[in-house]
Amino acid sequence: MPVWLQTLNRRFHIRYSAWLLCWFLAAWSVSELGRHNWAWLLLLAFLGLGLLGVRDLMQTRHSILRNYPVIGHLRFLLEFIRPEMRQYFIEGDNEAAPFSRQQRSIVYQRAKGDPDKRPYGTQLDVYDTGYEWINHSIQPTQLSGHDFRICIGPERAQPYSASVFNISAMSFGALSANAILALNKGAMLGRFAHNTGEGSISVHHRVNGGDLIWEIGSGYFGCRNEDGSFNAEKFSANARDPQVKMIEIKLSQGAKPGHGGVLPGAKVTAEIAAARGVPQGKDCNSPAAHSAFTTPMELMDFIVRLRELSGDKPVGFKLCIGHPWEWFAVAKAMLESGVTPDFIVVDGAEGGTGAAPLEFTDHVGAPIQEGLLLVHNTLVGLNLRDKVRLGCAGKVISAFDIARMMALGADWCNAARGFMFALGCIQAQHCHSGQCPTGVTTQDHLRQRALVVPDKAERVLRFHHNTLHALQELVQAAGLKHPGEITAHHIVHRISRHEVRLLSNMLPFLEKGALLRGELPHAVFKLYWPLANPHSFAPLHF
Repeated sequence: MPVWLQTLNRRFHIRYSAWLLCWFLAAWSVSELGRHNWAWLLLLAFLGLGLLGVRDLMQTRHSILRNYPVIGHLRFLLEFIRPEMRQYFIEGDNEAAPFSRQQRSIVYQRAKGDPDKRPYGTQLDVYDTGYEWINHSIQPTQLSGHDFRICIGPERAQPYSASVFNISAMSFGALSANAILALNKGAMLGRFAHNTGEGSISVHHRVNGGDLIWEIGSGYFGCRNEDGSFNAEKFSANARDPQVKMIEIKLSQGAKPGHGGVLPGAKVTAEIAAARGVPQGKDCNSPAAHSAFTTPMELMDFIVRLRELSGDKPVGFKLCIGHPWEWFAVAKAMLESGVTPDFIVVDGAEGGTGAAPLEFTDHVGAPIQEGLLLVHNTLVGLNLRDKVRLGCAGKVISAFDIARMMALGADWCNAARGFMFALGCIQAQHCHSGQCPTGVTTQDHLRQRALVVPDKAERVLRFHHNTLHALQELVQAAGLKHPGEITAHHIVHRISRHEVRLLSNMLPFLEKGALLRGELPHAVFKLYWPLANPHSFAPLHF
């Protein structure tokens, strides 16, 4: 079979086969009209299905139907007959799916603007171990709106007033051009931030003018020399763009911490090559470690350098906690150098990616609760918490998820897959194959055309808007004025059928200045704090 025919067959045989078969059978029915009266019924049926396929291709609401005319209706039919079938026949079983059907339903309803109210009360067993709730007040507050914001880098020349809920790092290349366009337009309309991911700033990030957080990874994409080292001039040219609000140095990510990445040359299109500053058609390597710094003190120097090159914009870093002494070494470097990042984003091991080794997704990196709490406690113990804003990411979907993260010390939350669901992602888990059925994670131009940018941008906006509205209602119910006032004293956790505890009584929290006073009240600090060296990521001794 010729190569062009193989390609045509691979791209179209499943997606359009049912629709094309309808037209073929309609034509065959015409030939049978003179011999069989029932041929009229077949003609009407198959002609109707063929026209339905035309409508599917033209409509903009459902990406699945644009990519799978006629046959795509089976998904909605199964869901209509029994919603549970969608879990097993369309999106995989419970063990394989990273998010529950209930979590995805929350996003879909809020993104589409459908009512998210439910009858008959909670659908969870309130006596199950692990069940959590936020305590309410007899005197709820009344807030005027839900545009909750925090100021990041107030000491900088160009501080950023950020929403408490933003789009987490997802690169162009991992996501399609249409997905990037829709996300950024939604961010622009809702006045919240869009993290570029380490794949740098593409032309698609710039079209709609939404606020950008530029993530600088170990590959220095968008600011690299030919040998992969950091290029200051290229960085400054991008960083001084008014659309770029903050710079985030990626030390590690929750989905595959300690692991570099490779984008195969076949996937390095002209657009991706231009955004990343790499040769088209050649493997694009992202090293596991940075070359611009090798010690915690050098990291502090790099932060200062990026501030100067960007025109004094807020600069921070993202990490998933691994060896505690390495994080403690960074904290000691802050003390010794007098330099503090404007923000730190803690990525949990729950975080996702398009493709990563199984062991890394399941067994490497600290979960968000342990990582965020460790960073928060360290900064509190050093009297640095007021100088550094804390963000977090890792399976944040609902308003309660945001409230819980803030109870652990976060100032704001980022979400990746929540916004992917808003784009229409059905969690088919074909991100790495290029065969995404909804056009979210593919570079196939025909597949991604199913994702209609204006429609999906509105869904991104609605998901953000409705989630923050739900957060407003939680804050009001708790008798507070801002989600930043939520603490571990507000969240209750069930540890058995007959016992519950406040998070504040379950988790360790340091007192202000405790580490400066030489107090090491918890095991992790007693064991690892003495090992930390601000001049090396290696431990002093064991």
